[in-house]
Amino acid sequence: MEGSWISIIPFVVVIITAIKTKQVFPGLTLGLIVGAYFVEPSLLGGIQRATQYIVDSLTDINNLKIIIFLYMFSGLVGIIKVSGGIRGFVDLSAKTIDSKKEAVLLTWASTLGTFSAPSFRIVTVAPIMKALLKKIKMTRKELAFMIETSTQPVIVLIPIATAFVGYMVSVIEMGLQNQGIEADSYTLYVQSIPFNFFAISMIIVGTLFVLFRHSKERVTHEENDPSVVKEEQEQSSEHETPSRPWNLIIPVALVIIFTLFLTWWDGYSKGYDFFQAFIQADVLEAMVVALFITLLVTIVMLLFQRNSLKTMIHEFIESGNNLMSVILLLSVVWALSSVTEDLGFSEFVTNNVSWVPALFIPPVMFVIGAFVSYFIGSSWGTWGILMPLGISLATAADAHLPLVIGAVFASGSFGSISSPLSDNNNTIAQILDINALSYAKYKLLPAIISAGIATVLFGVMTFIL
Repeated sequence: MEGSWISIIPFVVVIITAIKTKQVFPGLTLGLIVGAYFVEPSLLGGIQRATQYIVDSLTDINNLKIIIFLYMFSGLVGIIKVSGGIRGFVDLSAKTIDSKKEAVLLTWASTLGTFSAPSFRIVTVAPIMKALLKKIKMTRKELAFMIETSTQPVIVLIPIATAFVGYMVSVIEMGLQNQGIEADSYTLYVQSIPFNFFAISMIIVGTLFVLFRHSKERVTHEENDPSVVKEEQEQSSEHETPSRPWNLIIPVALVIIFTLFLTWWDGYSKGYDFFQAFIQADVLEAMVVALFITLLVTIVMLLFQRNSLKTMIHEFIESGNNLMSVILLLSVVWALSSVTEDLGFSEFVTNNVSWVPALFIPPVMFVIGAFVSYFIGSSWGTWGILMPLGISLATAADAHLPLVIGAVFASGSFGSISSPLSDNNNTIAQILDINALSYAKYKLLPAIISAGIATVLFGVMTFIL
């Protein structure tokens, strides 16, 4: 289907419905149905097509890996919790972590071993930090934002051993091939990293926002929150479990070690040298396999401690099921992305940027990409849509290519942080018992400030380079 204004209608429906209902899921569902009826305008055709989009999203191999990873890791956290791992870690941390600043330092220190993917970092760090929530006197939104600030913005700046590197290099390669440019896509990616001004600004602004912004409504608001009651019930039940910090430390360390090793091994087995192996590896596959091995080792270790196998299996299923709402949400997000693509959203964006002056290509590409990424909630989707366009415009105008590439990557990160449709937003909101739409609004101000800084810097660098 030719790209037209119709392709943005599903996003408009999502936004209006989400604002009215104060929930993301009804808006996503209605937006998907509306889009499906545009694709298949018959009495039952729209519903059948919407169903097919969901089925297709759930049978995509990479989406399945994400679902399996989220479910298994949530189940592993449940096993760790019932065996006393989380309580033990809290008892151990209580001796040193008793302020917001120390919690921020701990969160940033944890990036050393959890930088492979946003989902990996969120499901690893969020449950642990949640257990420290009362002691460090932070709201759940502050905690979630503290974790997110050290997640997507950091991972996009790391040029090795992440789930993003291969894809980011591939979209650059796609744009280069479209223009017939002979250049090394990985070198261009590395050169673009210093120009990802949004990610760099977000790290600074987000950290300052968490450290120095004080909410007078924090205590009264949270004391009456049902999720606090749930949290207190969980904490009281933890007093019945033993205090064994190594039951958390060992599994988390194993996941990290196995993920790094299997990432290297996957690339090495394809014939690449040490550093190139990390770049060319299927990181998502390595994460899932590493987690499965860790789960088996953890169960054996806990059986030697005379933990009940029946209890562990029950807790694994219970905890895994806690993320089913996130998995359902993601399936609709992925389906919505597919239906808007079939409606020609990419073509619509491409066909409506010919007015961009050559001198302002980097800042304008960033602003357009930020707008797109906010409405689709996907950094990867934004990069796939805009990177070929950005490279094409940069080539035609003889603009600085790494700067334009950095602008496109920066724009995708904006949506990943700020959009209520973002996978990260909804996953961390579910784990920390926050309303996803309310949390997205909370993050919007620092995200817009960072975007404003990035836009100015792209404009300045356009004149300098």
